[in-house]
Amino acid sequence: MPRFSIIVPSHGVAGRLSQALDSVLVQSFGDFELIPVCDSPDCPAADVAARYAERDCRVAPVHAPPSAGLAGARNTGTRAATGAYLLFLDGDDVLVPGALAALDARLRRTGDVDVLHFEHERTPWWEGEPSNPAAPLLAGAPDGAFGPDRAPRLTGVRLPAWSAACRRAFVAEHRLAFPDGHFTDVGWGGLAVLRAERMAVLRSVVVRHLVRRQGSRLHQPGEHHTELLDQAELVLTRAAEQGLSPERSHPLFEQLFAVILRTAAHPQWLPAGHRDFFRRAGALYRRHRPAGFQPPGGRLGVQHRLLAAGSYAAFRALREANRTVSRAVERLPGTHGARTRLRYRAQLRRPLDPNLAVYCAYWGRGYACNPAAIHAKARELAPHIRSMFLVEPGQAHTVPPDVEYAVIGSRRYWEVLARAKYLVNNANFAEGVVKRPGSVHLQTQHGTPLKTMGVDQSTYPVVAATTGSFARLLGRVDRWDYNLSANRHSTQMWERAFPGSYEHLEYGYPRNDVYYTATADDVARVRRKLGVPPGATAVLYAPTHRDYRTGFETGGLDLEAFCEEAGDDVVVLLRAHYFYDRGGRASSGRVIDVTGHRSSEDVCLAADALVTDYSSIMFDYANLDRPIVVYADDWDVYRETRGVYFDLMAQPPGPVARTPEELARVFRDGAYAGGESRRLRAAFRERFCEFDDGRAAERVVRRVFLGEPPEAIEPVIPLAERVPAPAATTLVRS
Repeated sequence: MPRFSIIVPSHGVAGRLSQALDSVLVQSFGDFELIPVCDSPDCPAADVAARYAERDCRVAPVHAPPSAGLAGARNTGTRAATGAYLLFLDGDDVLVPGALAALDARLRRTGDVDVLHFEHERTPWWEGEPSNPAAPLLAGAPDGAFGPDRAPRLTGVRLPAWSAACRRAFVAEHRLAFPDGHFTDVGWGGLAVLRAERMAVLRSVVVRHLVRRQGSRLHQPGEHHTELLDQAELVLTRAAEQGLSPERSHPLFEQLFAVILRTAAHPQWLPAGHRDFFRRAGALYRRHRPAGFQPPGGRLGVQHRLLAAGSYAAFRALREANRTVSRAVERLPGTHGARTRLRYRAQLRRPLDPNLAVYCAYWGRGYACNPAAIHAKARELAPHIRSMFLVEPGQAHTVPPDVEYAVIGSRRYWEVLARAKYLVNNANFAEGVVKRPGSVHLQTQHGTPLKTMGVDQSTYPVVAATTGSFARLLGRVDRWDYNLSANRHSTQMWERAFPGSYEHLEYGYPRNDVYYTATADDVARVRRKLGVPPGATAVLYAPTHRDYRTGFETGGLDLEAFCEEAGDDVVVLLRAHYFYDRGGRASSGRVIDVTGHRSSEDVCLAADALVTDYSSIMFDYANLDRPIVVYADDWDVYRETRGVYFDLMAQPPGPVARTPEELARVFRDGAYAGGESRRLRAAFRERFCEFDDGRAAERVVRRVFLGEPPEAIEPVIPLAERVPAPAATTLVRS
């Protein structure tokens, strides 16, 4: 029997689950079983857990439906557990180094106890000092094992479930389970301490709890706050049945109602039922108030007395008086108004236009990428929606003649930004743009992340220095209602890099639809337009940006020499990163510069093979199921300075070349299109072409613009059933 069973619910935290699991598996004390609890066998968290289970036999995933909630997930994990002690860890929290060894040592000193409470560290998700709220609660407890009567203020209701270890036999004997609903920790902690006969404390931090950027779900408005009263009533009823002494019943009652009064003090948490909450809480107070209980002093004591008397009007008046100063501060004008145009501020006072959508791509570089593909499909499926594309001055020529546009910074620009219901972007709108109630912001992204993004860049100084304020970045993230994803890897990384309360749309990238809808005639037309000679093997060379370089470089690669070495029929389509799309490079010889061509999708369709380094274009191009070669002359430098989410060298989409000579050789001998190349590409496509099937734009329009529920959206076509656009040249395969 393992010493510890560590139960890790994972709903909604797939992006950080690996960090939680790693923190357990690297512990110096190894006598444990690790039980991730996933929503279903095919959810993103289950994929993460399955990979760990393949590598370590101590990992044993189980499943509980999302409808069961946190309580159901923990109870499912408890039923599967076989260890002597149960530990609960949220899926985005971690065990500190040495935590299990410290717990084991403490239990050896105290002997078996029913409940061992320990300290935890609440870590702000971004900035600020960590706190240890359990320390003062545990400070007055006896040093060894003790009965609950010797520490009456340690009631369990003020400590989360992941701040205690419970003996599994004790839990089974008393049939303890997490009560259904929200605030389940209050019910669990209170019931466990009521039943416990031997307890102990460990005065050191075991769990590092990440305070989510969005805040606790329990502090969001909603009727779920009434469930706090259910949990309190459950604990108080059990306490009454046990006939607790006044020394124990008074602290338990006071602590439970401290939590209840905190909720009652926030009417905005219960916008539709605050009076009913107060009335029910008052009845609970009068029914369970222990004989001889004296309310605390100060303002909290006044709230106790008003609750006992059922004086709702007086309670609200007291709260309003206490909030006068804070409301006055909230009414002070913010800084954002100074950053926006007077015209914009005036337009913000007008109603939203329910049939207006605004699109922007690459900070106004033109009509391109996912926003352009969504725009085209919306004109077909939602013709009542009027559209406006935003472009920088000088980029109007990129917009098709039949598409309305506004120049960024113009009067029209601020007008449509203020009044549009739908705002679609593959980057972010300007800092001063306001998220109006009723508006819908769709973030489409513009690639699958290999390199670190968002707040994950903060630990890489070269990148962080050029990123700007991460706080402002996250202010822009707060405007998102939907975030688009092409694969589960992206979903998990976006969750980490851009923490927010938006809905993930795992629909694929609309710009990639063309890779499944284009015909041989379309491919031939694009090749003619780009100037690819008939019968040539067109190799697209598309390197990414380097944060540690100031201009475009080819990594020591002489493209003309490459063509000579690779084969007589080889031409190179050179496409620099969009940061360098105005560099003025000229085509020469067998190198055709397509950097300025508006559509990267056209360029990919024209290419028979792709050579790239770490650019996200490889993930899109993989949809075409054509050869990909990675030219990684500076991988170690790139990885250390930019940061990456996975080791591309270990999981490449095709052959890897480190030098110009190696690159030419894989083309000259046909290895770039051979059997090993196909094997690597197949595995890569399985992971990263998960949702792209030619119908992503339709799914987005139906969900976002037409408001269809998720269950009504057509499912993704399986990868094996998709037929990509044909290549122009039949490649030699070995």
